[in-house]
Amino acid sequence: MRELFVIEKPNSSFGEEIKKIRTNLMFSKVDDDMKVIMITSSIPGEGKSFISSNLAAAFAQANENTLLIDCDLRRGRVKKIFNIPPEEKGLSDLLINKQWKDEYSDYIQKTDINKLSIIISGSYPPNPSELLASSRFGELLRELKTKYDFVILDCPPVIGLNDALVVGKKADISVLIANYRKTSMEVLEKSKNELDKMGVKLAGIILNEKETTENKYYYYNSYYRE
Repeated sequence: MRELFVIEKPNSSFGEEIKKIRTNLMFSKVDDDMKVIMITSSIPGEGKSFISSNLAAAFAQANENTLLIDCDLRRGRVKKIFNIPPEEKGLSDLLINKQWKDEYSDYIQKTDINKLSIIISGSYPPNPSELLASSRFGELLRELKTKYDFVILDCPPVIGLNDALVVGKKADISVLIANYRKTSMEVLEKSKNELDKMGVKLAGIILNEKETTENKYYYYNSYYRE
């Protein structure tokens, strides 16, 4: 679990920033009972899976029963971060299972982190957007909200794909990842506008991969309420 800095180095600048973001999101829940949080980005390579996994671990550290779902059915990374064999079944397999209501718990995997479970992306389907837009996925999320304190959805980038837009409508709140090194303001604005047009409730933006003086491998993250 080399990418789970919030576990390996909880007192680092990165760990402290993730905890601040967690606290802000927890305050949102107090007001609106917001449990399902979508994490997305504008383009590939901005660190959304890295942030999603560390944020989910941070919620678990706060004794919140947390489920991380890899909704990137095209190139999901959660299985790699948590060292899950790629042949294991996941979300795509669950959503085509007609018996999902009775068997969904079989797709949930415990992690070495207390209070944190995951559902990996699963087999690569020919129709990822359709699966994520399905009423079955919406039903699944409603069921999971009764079982967990927080459900974190790691979703594909906004630009060029429909996946995050359809998932965002099912989430209670969403967060957009921006990469300090590669995300232009033009691309960021385009992503925000796409989410706004779909009525996706955007909680804020996390600025990822800004070096600190402490260590070039740590990440500086900013969270902005809107």
